[in-house]
Amino acid sequence: MPPMPDSLPPTPPTPPTPPAALAEIIAHKRDEVERAKAKVSMSELEGLVAQAEPPRNFFAAVRRHMDALHFSIIAEIKRRSPSAGLIRPEYADIEGREFKPETIARAYHANGAAAISCLTDERFFGGKLSYIERVKEAVPLPVLRKDFIIDPWQLWESRAAGADAVLLIAECLNESQIVDLLILSQQLQMTALLEVHDMENLLRVRPYVGFPHAGYCLLGINNRDLSSMTVDVAHTLRLADLVEERSSLVSESGIKTREDLLRLRSVGVRIALVGEHLMRQPDPGAALSLLTRSGFSEPKPPSV
Repeated sequence: MPPMPDSLPPTPPTPPTPPAALAEIIAHKRDEVERAKAKVSMSELEGLVAQAEPPRNFFAAVRRHMDALHFSIIAEIKRRSPSAGLIRPEYADIEGREFKPETIARAYHANGAAAISCLTDERFFGGKLSYIERVKEAVPLPVLRKDFIIDPWQLWESRAAGADAVLLIAECLNESQIVDLLILSQQLQMTALLEVHDMENLLRVRPYVGFPHAGYCLLGINNRDLSSMTVDVAHTLRLADLVEERSSLVSESGIKTREDLLRLRSVGVRIALVGEHLMRQPDPGAALSLLTRSGFSEPKPPSV
């Protein structure tokens, strides 16, 4: 495993109280994790991780793909969300028989995705942890577990389930949790996508980006306002000025058009996570191709 860091970065202030919608999810997740711990011990998870195949390098995949194609897309597999509800009518089946993550993953892979993001939260997003294994059996791309990680146990669970990367949402975590989870994710050789929604949290977590090793951490700016649930791609354009190293910066949410990608590229952002827009289309793979196939000319100055 990679060497442990010699020292920790300075500790910024504690995060503000999360918005009500996120607080509800976190409260439910705490209960969910405690129930899961009662069923599967840490020693069992450690045994599963020891037997698992090594993780695919998520960080390298999105960076390499970005160099080759000028923009790197993390394509998301999502059945529903609290803000949008059910993404498509055919996903209403309570057993999820019409929702086939492996089929969607193959379509994404065939149309140039650099990596896959897979929702695993069941209560609010209709996901399943087992989707990760199904996706990885279908495609060679690395897979991000997109869930609400609040406990180190979940990182072991993620790696045991085959995840190559995990999402860490700043609004869900205090500084000590962020440090502990970043260190553990590196020890498990998983990439961490450290996500923020606003300037306050960006400033709070900025010292940790790339900690404890630059090759295991991406910074994500989510364009969704958690108070109003509105989405604006210009949010990334504004906050990008606060990020010195943008080659590992990911813009998330609200990206629908090639023009959106060009605006992001104009401020040095060349990695995007795109989910709901692709999932709403009858053929998510074709939608991904349409988003990226025209290539990219020199960007114009951003309009914020």
